[in-house]
Amino acid sequence: MAWISALLSVDRSGRATRAAAGLRTLLGRPMPRREPAAVRDGERGRVVVEPRAPWFVEGRAADLGPVTVAYERQGTGEPVVLLHGLGCHRQAWDAVVPLLTGQREVIAMDLPGFGQSPDLDPGVPRDLETAVSWLGSVFTALGAERPHVVGHSLGGLIALRLGQAGIAGSVTALAPAGFWTPAERRYTYALLTAAHQGVRLLPDKALEVLVGTAPARAVLTGTLYGQAGLCPPHTVAAALRTLRDSTAFRATLRAGRAPNLFTGDIPDAPVTIAWGTHDRLLPPRQATRARAMIPGARLVPLPNCGHVPMLDAPELLAHVILRATAPAAV
Repeated sequence: MAWISALLSVDRSGRATRAAAGLRTLLGRPMPRREPAAVRDGERGRVVVEPRAPWFVEGRAADLGPVTVAYERQGTGEPVVLLHGLGCHRQAWDAVVPLLTGQREVIAMDLPGFGQSPDLDPGVPRDLETAVSWLGSVFTALGAERPHVVGHSLGGLIALRLGQAGIAGSVTALAPAGFWTPAERRYTYALLTAAHQGVRLLPDKALEVLVGTAPARAVLTGTLYGQAGLCPPHTVAAALRTLRDSTAFRATLRAGRAPNLFTGDIPDAPVTIAWGTHDRLLPPRQATRARAMIPGARLVPLPNCGHVPMLDAPELLAHVILRATAPAAV
């Protein structure tokens, strides 16, 4: 409990107390009993990650206002678009991108209202069909016709819909959202809402204290990662700030309450569905429902990975993506 005491010594307004309690309740499990990892110089104290300067592209789909997206583009080969999950940003893929760029051109983007992308204009609906339309126009603006699309969670659901619409050359969906029962959706929404509210209550100074120790990082990220204690402080700090500052978080959750987020098959594009065996947010039993709906999909378990495999096993994930996007697979 030393990290909670440190937190309380930083902020006596009560906000940190409520945030710590909410985050501890969110995880629903005891703090791991493990030896703190060795700390390199600069890992303790103030942790600030400056956002990298992205490029911006504007998509214009028929009957819709313009949609502006922040992105980074690097590497050579066939284009692979990376779509992050709810409350995340394009940097969620940072551990994987260098393992792909020698063989693929990688386009990592921030969805509107997340990371450095401005939110959608009020006149642009937030449903999946509209997202497919404006993303198609973004791909066209980028000169990437029918790219391979890799998506995580929310991004995985969008990737599947892009494949269904014939806009993606292949689809790799990592723990895609939408294959839940009503009870499972309520559970997932409760965790996500608690995390968002808890982080919003944390002052920056308290957040810095929390991410400065391995046990606290493990508690803060235990629901998302299979090996939470291995998450570096700067990654945790950036993820928490992105979650806190995601202007589209609540509106996206509301849109996700729609029934039948994915129905039908994807007959015209290769599909790979990968799921962490230790996913606590979207339990891996949901993978069998996705496979039943898309019988031609290749189902890949990710051993010892949680909901965010990009940090748990970047080498394994890069191998899965390279295989899924290989020319012979298309």
